[in-house]
Amino acid sequence: MHFVGVDLAWGEKKPTGLAVLDADGALVHVQAAGNDDEIVEALGSWVDGPCLVAIDAPLVVTNPTGSRPAERALSKDFRRFEAGTHPSNTGKPEFAHGSRGGRLVARLGLDMDPRSGRDRRAIEVYPHPATVVLFGLPRTLKYKDKPGRSFDQLRSELLVLMGFVEGVVRTNGAWSALRRAVETATKKAELRVVEDQVDAVVCAYVALFAHRWPERTTTYGNPEAYLTEGYIVTPTLRTEDLARQEVVQAAISEYAARHAELREAGAAFVELVESVLDEAGINYLSVTGRAKSVSSFAAKAARTVDGVPVFVDPLRDITDTIGIRVITYVHSDVAAVADLLGDQVVIHDDRDMGQETASQGRFGYASRHLLIGLDATREGEPAYAALAGLRAQVQIRTVLQHAWAEFEHDIRYKGTIPDEHVPDFDRRFTLAAGLLELADREFSTIRDRLTTQVAPSEPSAPEDDDPRIDPRELAAFLAGQYADAGWSRTDHYTWISGLLLELGVTSLVELADVLRTVEALDLTARMDYRYPPGAVRRLDDALLAAFRERYVGLHGNAHRAAALTGRLEKLALDRPTS
Repeated sequence: MHFVGVDLAWGEKKPTGLAVLDADGALVHVQAAGNDDEIVEALGSWVDGPCLVAIDAPLVVTNPTGSRPAERALSKDFRRFEAGTHPSNTGKPEFAHGSRGGRLVARLGLDMDPRSGRDRRAIEVYPHPATVVLFGLPRTLKYKDKPGRSFDQLRSELLVLMGFVEGVVRTNGAWSALRRAVETATKKAELRVVEDQVDAVVCAYVALFAHRWPERTTTYGNPEAYLTEGYIVTPTLRTEDLARQEVVQAAISEYAARHAELREAGAAFVELVESVLDEAGINYLSVTGRAKSVSSFAAKAARTVDGVPVFVDPLRDITDTIGIRVITYVHSDVAAVADLLGDQVVIHDDRDMGQETASQGRFGYASRHLLIGLDATREGEPAYAALAGLRAQVQIRTVLQHAWAEFEHDIRYKGTIPDEHVPDFDRRFTLAAGLLELADREFSTIRDRLTTQVAPSEPSAPEDDDPRIDPRELAAFLAGQYADAGWSRTDHYTWISGLLLELGVTSLVELADVLRTVEALDLTARMDYRYPPGAVRRLDDALLAAFRERYVGLHGNAHRAAALTGRLEKLALDRPTS
């Protein structure tokens, strides 16, 4: 049996969306069509056998003015969700000589009595109230072009709707092309072409829903006059739905009101994580972050599984409203970053997704997920006032793990894999995950061997009369000086070379002389590192111990004078180590 959706334009000059689902709810066809001849030709093979065709357009219109009884009844229930109907009557040119929907049903030879048990039937549906019930929306999504709605809003809301549809329909390559068209669209007209086809898929799913769960479906209108006054079929709005949607709407409204400050907080969390990693001298590729968009939060807040809300209290239960991503070079640095954050901020939750996957005997998604908040010390500092009481989800993964996760998400979860190829692609993704895990291990081994076996290079002649120690030579020197330290970020070697110049240290020989003066202090024990510090951080502490207040007062250290003062106190240079 086929379930067909028709987002029928009231006039033949506008495009109509067509979609077909099979008996299992898989999308097998989607397209746009023009006049009735094109529609009949496109649907011919899909409606030859058993079918239920759901048409988003009036099928029966006989009232001379106002709205049909079915429209009034439906609007009474759904107006609070901004899902009321447009009035249909014979006073409008579109219905003066009958309805386009009714004529189309007749041409296709379908029975349009909603109570009929025949194999080939058609019903009138309306996507807006259907989406409210099916997806638990507090209001309809605003993806239709109307005055005051921006292009960005239309695209964002349409993508949210497409995400909901992907949760109930197994999509195909044609759907993926529609999604890409929305994601790359630059004007409203490009969205309109896709919008009609998405609505058609919603209509097709309403047909499937009404067929599978008639007890959860309502037919608005007078049962004794369906074929003379009209009717509308839609999933039933239950009392519990109303209460839930009020909760969701309140959460969305509050989130929207706070969104500007959450965006600022997201940027502040990125700065905090960067500063913590930089202060520790840990090498990393990037730190990025953002606050979840209002539309994305709304979609997640309304999410249900088998009719049960996933997030009972969306504002409390959705923990990734602020998301941070740290990308490292090698796997050992993932643990180093997690340990460092554990030392510097409060960890409310810690999940090693890679370990969970491995414990199931599988290869696949690998990432460390931390839920962090400010520690007690920072909570009281004015500089962190914007982050007080907030939490952020931090995902930590290697660049290889990140590549795998991004590629799999784009390919596997956006419906671009034909059903017949899914097992093969599953196998290939698993194989790729295993190979990348092996590559991560080898990169870690390579780095470990380099840091323990590399020999300092011979100083090269200075270029362009730059008096600073060459950063590459400094890196090689520090690899020998601190054999147990990890690599630092490339730009950090350049940065600390500038500090050495401020101190008047312009050669590796002079630097070696400085470091000998603090060798006996056992700085590692004094600092009590709870994470593996990078080579630049080890040098930073050595220079702080050697030059003390002079080092704190360098121009290049002005932005972190307070932090250096705290570290100088921790060094306790006036007391011997135990």
